Amino acid sequence: MMHDTIAIVDNGGQFAHLIATKVRNTVHVKTLIVLPSCSVEDLPEGLKGIILSGGPDSIHEEGSVRLNPDILGLDVPILGLCYGMHQIAIHYGGSVEGSDRKEYGFASLKRKDDPIFRGIPQDDRVWMSHGDKVTVLPEGFMTIGSTPNCPVAAMSDIGRKRWGFQFHPEVEDTRHGTEMLSNFVLDICSARPDWTAESNLEEIIERIRMEAGGRKVLCLVSGGVDSTVVATLLNRALPEDSTYFIHVDTGLMRKDESRMVEQALREQGLGNLKVVNASRRYLDALKGVVEPEEKRKIIGRLFIDIINDEASAARENDWVLAQGTLYPDTIESGGTMNADVIKTHHNRVDVIMEMISEGRVMEPVKELYKAEVRQVGEMLGLPRDLVHRHPFPGPGLGIRALCQDRALIDSNLEAAGNIQPQVLKRMDEDDWAGSRLKGLVLPVLSVGVKGDARSYEHPVALWLNDSELDWKELKFFSTRLINDCRGINRCVLMFSPRTLKPPTPVERTITRERMELLRKADHEVMEALRRHDLYDSIWQCPTVLVPVGYKGGELVVIRPVWSKRAMTAEVSELPGELLDDLVPRLMSMEGVDAVGVDVTSKPPGTIEWE
Repeated sequence: MMHDTIAIVDNGGQFAHLIATKVRNTVHVKTLIVLPSCSVEDLPEGLKGIILSGGPDSIHEEGSVRLNPDILGLDVPILGLCYGMHQIAIHYGGSVEGSDRKEYGFASLKRKDDPIFRGIPQDDRVWMSHGDKVTVLPEGFMTIGSTPNCPVAAMSDIGRKRWGFQFHPEVEDTRHGTEMLSNFVLDICSARPDWTAESNLEEIIERIRMEAGGRKVLCLVSGGVDSTVVATLLNRALPEDSTYFIHVDTGLMRKDESRMVEQALREQGLGNLKVVNASRRYLDALKGVVEPEEKRKIIGRLFIDIINDEASAARENDWVLAQGTLYPDTIESGGTMNADVIKTHHNRVDVIMEMISEGRVMEPVKELYKAEVRQVGEMLGLPRDLVHRHPFPGPGLGIRALCQDRALIDSNLEAAGNIQPQVLKRMDEDDWAGSRLKGLVLPVLSVGVKGDARSYEHPVALWLNDSELDWKELKFFSTRLINDCRGINRCVLMFSPRTLKPPTPVERTITRERMELLRKADHEVMEALRRHDLYDSIWQCPTVLVPVGYKGGELVVIRPVWSKRAMTAEVSELPGELLDDLVPRLMSMEGVDAVGVDVTSKPPGTIEWE
């Protein structure tokens, strides 16, 4: 069947495949990802329109992504998002300039009448992540939307069928983004909505059979929804004697994780399953390592070493590795030509990349996001408690325990001290925060994402005065503070101690004892969510060990978020009764000196701290 198709030009932005997925799964129109250098002859048959994605570059930087101008010469509707809007503006003679005030997070859009805004409120909430913006409209274009910080937040030239948004309609945080995309794809492009999940599932199963090609397939199964769905797909598509499943207990797992995983997978009929206890190997390999990227790479390489150790017989028969890679893993690891490396996922380390180039890696759900994988799991008949488990990263608790040595502590103390004055000044100037909050830049570093690029910067600890906690205003303030201050990418609201008290950084690396502490703290957080009937309404809630404290212990940070595709996330509010129940339990643990809640959206803070 010939489908109408929307081409998504991937400028390297964090959201390129999110655009494609959203159009496919909510508007039900087929999408195809293409590079900016793509020739018009290579665009798909049935092309009805084009969307230009965002990107990590400033369009004026040397070496920034350039769009084949022939694409803009096509007589089809084109919508440019963020960097894509800048490409359209410059091509048609407009101007794009850097902004003194970069913008990440929520913004209030005032829109004008335009076909792309049909049915959209005059005042709407949108999601921004940019530094540059259009300052002079090209001839023939008109402004159709603005925000307080961005006078040209949306533009159009209906005659030439060109539109541009500075914001990101593809993310859930843009309240009516789906409707905007639907207006573009269905009304402006006149594409037929005939793309379904059922047809996609059939194609995945057929692709597994084709890629296996009669070879043995080894599948690493963590027990999370991604690898469980992949294992079930393999079981569905291939003969039993062609598949081997390995679950590796890394010593970085949650409480009783490996036991529960083995039981659940055997109940799903995975006969050729082996559980490997490799905790000593992982802990030895991570001893003394403090840099997040190096930790991720060590964990990823060890996965491959263990497969080689455990599957020598299959390896002799030209084995293929199957893994539950999702698109966020690929894009955050810089896996497309123009993307910035946010963090290297364990399934995207150099050894895996070599195996991919050799045709020895199968990734059946690599173009899907968490919500789509869960949909496939439901279609396969998997139990709800497996399909809707909180996501857990492949590197496990190893990336939820920040590490630092003496040299890094000295560097962080100096940097945090330099940043502190601008943070205090910005807090004092803020109408809402000035009388309510006190803040302190913490002498540690965490990974974030700003304007589609990786940041490795400091969190700010916030202490609330006696005034009542207003989660909505706190989240908005967190975004404002990070937008306006260089060198920070997170805000943590402290619940113990309740008043500002500068913590002392401590040297920490990955040890068995530290993993036990984090496992215990994580278990308390998960149990509290279940006791207060919040487990299902919170998408993910990492518990993080941060090496700063008061009596030689550490800070425990709770990171509750809501997301659908992991490319963006909004903070989930924790009720007072849950915090009153949970915080004392955490503080009673030996080695815990403080407790806080991460109140940062993504962007600018990634869901995981490393």
